[in-house]
Amino acid sequence: MKLGVLFSGGKDSCYALFKAMQEHEVVCLISLMSKNKESYMFHTPNINLVEKQAECLDLPIIIQETKGIKEEELKDLEKVIKEAIKKYKIEGLVTGAIESVYQSSRIQKICDKLNIKCINPLWKKNIEEYWNELIKNGFEIIITAVAAQGLDESWLGKKIDLKNLEELKKLSKKYQFHLGFEGGEAETLVINGPIFKKKINILKAKKEFKDNSGVYTIEHIEIIKK
Repeated sequence: MKLGVLFSGGKDSCYALFKAMQEHEVVCLISLMSKNKESYMFHTPNINLVEKQAECLDLPIIIQETKGIKEEELKDLEKVIKEAIKKYKIEGLVTGAIESVYQSSRIQKICDKLNIKCINPLWKKNIEEYWNELIKNGFEIIITAVAAQGLDESWLGKKIDLKNLEELKKLSKKYQFHLGFEGGEAETLVINGPIFKKKINILKAKKEFKDNSGVYTIEHIEIIKK
């Protein structure tokens, strides 16, 4: 089946892509650039890097801007999926949804309307097992935003390896936040992985942290051979 992948550049969309590639033909990535940092549907920190990630993955990407207005942003999603159907003949859309019924139900509705499959390879996945799979398979994941008690400025830009994962587990239990960041407790960016033909090297970034939340803004990168 020819698939498009709803792609934000974070751990979930990258791993959903990885899983989809094992069974189907992924023909394009689909990204929405929301002007609303508090978008209900779409990831925003460092979303401008999706084009560079697509280059590293050697996949074409379709980008659609959206104002990020609640519910209205779904029209922009439908528009870009229609474009992918027309341009790349996709028969299905892959999402990185794990637990968000709000997101998954709305995407499913659009797919039903456009008569394509909606595929959610990570749905209801055990989060600890999932993190271990990500690390074991060689995904290099950094934290690009935090918004939860227990996640301080030191986590911004930090790569999640097995050691840092153990610390995350402890903090998650202590402060009662979702280990997979399903409540928006943190955002991630994947800079390398088993499906990457090249990788991203971060040359310059800045941290901004205030009132228990912060963002790691990447200002300059280079793409390097693996």
